[in-house]
Amino acid sequence: MQNLLSSRLLSNNVKVKIYRTIILPAVLCGCETWSLTLREDRKLRVFENMVLRRIFGPRRDEVTGEWKRLHNEELNDLYSSPNIVRVIKSRRMRWAGHVARMGEERGCIGPCWGNRREGDLGRTRRRWVDNIWMDLQEVGCWYMDWIVLAQDRNISRTLVSAVMNLRVP
Repeated sequence: MQNLLSSRLLSNNVKVKIYRTIILPAVLCGCETWSLTLREDRKLRVFENMVLRRIFGPRRDEVTGEWKRLHNEELNDLYSSPNIVRVIKSRRMRWAGHVARMGEERGCIGPCWGNRREGDLGRTRRRWVDNIWMDLQEVGCWYMDWIVLAQDRNISRTLVSAVMNLRVP
């Protein structure tokens, strides 16, 4: 795909559509259940910026005439869609609403909590539910129970769109 994304024969719009329809779904397969750390967030952003730099290519500076790489802010301006971390967080919130509306009789909520063994050395691992709480903190709903919020589909949709529209530095 590298040769296709850096080809001068295709327009940038076609390259972005290739990225959205082929590459992004392959990378985000099953992302609703991921428990991401900050290191993994950063790696995903680096991957996305690498692909976008390949798509948009270098720019020529008008003053000096030198070719330069695009900065992350310039990439965000050129690529109008939300970044890959926002997409993951919105999908995770949508999946959390789905899981919460299933109910406990289907046995889906239990395994989502994960194990927190206090006797282990080092920091306790981040669980999927911890990521849901962090996403709710970013939106400003940290004081509410996400299972109660998810019971109303309209509120759940509002939370998903709010998570999607936040800007990540």
